Amino acid sequence: MINFDKRLVKWACAAACSAMTLTAIPSASFAQEVTLRLHQFLPAQANVPKNVLDPWADKVEADSGGRIKIERYPAMQLGGKPPELIDQLVDGVADIVWTVSGYTPGRFPRAEVFELPFTMADAEASSRAYWKLAEETMMDTDFADFKPLGLWVHGPGVIHSSKPIESQSDLNGVKLRAPTRVTNVLFSNLGATPIGMPVPAIPEALSKGVVDATVIPWEVVGALKVNELVKNHTEFPDKALYTTTFIFAMNKDKYDSLPDDLKAVIDANSGLEFSAFAGKQMQADDAGPRAAAVEMGNNIIELSSEQAAEWQAAAQGTVDAWTAEMDEKGLDGTGLRKRVDELLAE
Repeated sequence: MINFDKRLVKWACAAACSAMTLTAIPSASFAQEVTLRLHQFLPAQANVPKNVLDPWADKVEADSGGRIKIERYPAMQLGGKPPELIDQLVDGVADIVWTVSGYTPGRFPRAEVFELPFTMADAEASSRAYWKLAEETMMDTDFADFKPLGLWVHGPGVIHSSKPIESQSDLNGVKLRAPTRVTNVLFSNLGATPIGMPVPAIPEALSKGVVDATVIPWEVVGALKVNELVKNHTEFPDKALYTTTFIFAMNKDKYDSLPDDLKAVIDANSGLEFSAFAGKQMQADDAGPRAAAVEMGNNIIELSSEQAAEWQAAAQGTVDAWTAEMDEKGLDGTGLRKRVDELLAE
């Protein structure tokens, strides 16, 4: 009888535990789970995916208690070409994208102010200014079709070329890949023949002689093996010859569909501080590929302040023309440049 009672007690405990488990399952199902597709143009091992986008996604997943899952699609794995990323975002093909604003020329005109020659000196400070200026002038205009999560710029732009480039005259006749509308105009004015193309197309273009040179920051040189394709690299002191503006954004409808607590997770990991972090990280990631080029024995051309001043004087026409164009369009190019100077001085 005692043995029977023990078995009965054990059975009753097991039944109670099972009941508790069964009642817990429906309540867990009420906790909304969301899968977001993040699409971007660089290979997964490149610095930005590895050191900026993946840490962001990991943090969002962790902060959501696993309720948000972010699927990462590098190197355009969801299809299409890099210039199509913004439309993919707006159309819902992807839920989150990272892209170059200049891949769709003229679509984000106010962001171009940061790409003007000799405007950017530090990527972290410029990224802070970019986000602040966007809050003041772009969220309901240029960026109205999506929800910006981060806005930043890369570190100083560098000329990577088959032949050494020191003076502006060395650019005459050089077929040069540039990333954006502003930089294409700049290098055309400086005497080069600019050829626009997304970053992933650079290695093939260099290897086949489609271009003789490219302008990109050091941080992406390693992933593209540019230091193996050309041996000359021209750097500018103080302010950069140029930089590129990026957009990291979420589909507006997808964001609006989230419950408030998951919106809060996205918001807490986005905005001004994340933008500043991303810019700072991109510039920090310049060091490794630059060191690798030095170790290979490549020719690092470090221009003097006097040499850079000559380039800046030659580039002033590009700045003036952009300002006049924006003024004519009613976008207050003069005011944008003035406000950027103020924000960078803060």
